[in-house]
Amino acid sequence: FKPLATAAAPAPPSLLTQVGMAGTAAVITVTFIHPIDVVKTRIQISSEYGKLGMGGTVSKIAGEEGALALWKGVNAAWLREASYTSLRLGLYEPVKVLFGANDAGAPFYKKFLAGSAAGAIGSLAGNPFDVLKTKMMASAGDKPPSMSVTAKELMAKQGIAGFYRGIDSNIMRAMVLNGTKMGCYDQAKGYVVAFTGFEKKSLVTQFLSAVAAGFFMTCTVSPFDMVRTRLMNQPSDAKLYNNAFDCALKIATQEGPLTFWRGFMPIWSRFAPTTTLQLIIFEQLRTIMGMKSL
Repeated sequence: FKPLATAAAPAPPSLLTQVGMAGTAAVITVTFIHPIDVVKTRIQISSEYGKLGMGGTVSKIAGEEGALALWKGVNAAWLREASYTSLRLGLYEPVKVLFGANDAGAPFYKKFLAGSAAGAIGSLAGNPFDVLKTKMMASAGDKPPSMSVTAKELMAKQGIAGFYRGIDSNIMRAMVLNGTKMGCYDQAKGYVVAFTGFEKKSLVTQFLSAVAAGFFMTCTVSPFDMVRTRLMNQPSDAKLYNNAFDCALKIATQEGPLTFWRGFMPIWSRFAPTTTLQLIIFEQLRTIMGMKSL
């Protein structure tokens, strides 16, 4: 007997499709999470907001600038996510294969390196929008800042280099963030599956793994996030720090080492839901496209 003909397996989604799925997940997520980012940024750049804490900062911003001020810079955030996060999330699996981290039993460090490499590539694309977003979120006043006006002012005073202010710290932050995020998420899924018996594609597995990744991300990224925020939020006509190392040194000596973790709670409050939503939405889109779980 001749074997029955079977349909050919569908071709896996292209790299562009994977990056597009990651960007879609990121833009949806940031729309809901952006207010936490605004609060986190205000706390990091001002000791006044730092003393108020999360609740006090929200009340101050809403009371003095209006509730919509919590979405200041969201248009720049959308562009940032569409460039930066789409690459660092969408490139993880291809880079993971390249690094040999896709093999069964691959060590954690290979997954961390794959995530770090994808994060570095993404940060190069997203840095201009990151600078604009940071400056717009930090601006006080009840009038929402214009992205075009902010960009023109930055271009006039600093040129194209102004859009890459803080690029060194941003690349380091992206490498640590994405390495921790994707490495811990990938590793945690293995542990959750082993201990609970749930499948990798289970929402419960994805949720628990993403929450764990969000916590470890906050621990490792907070110092880099502080340095990046300070560098990017320097006045357009002044230079307070020469580079990431100079900024870190001044923070440590003038304000104390614990300043690097100022805003830990708002950062965690942002990372936990952001990581969970991003990864779950991305995983669901992968399933729809016929791809296996990460």
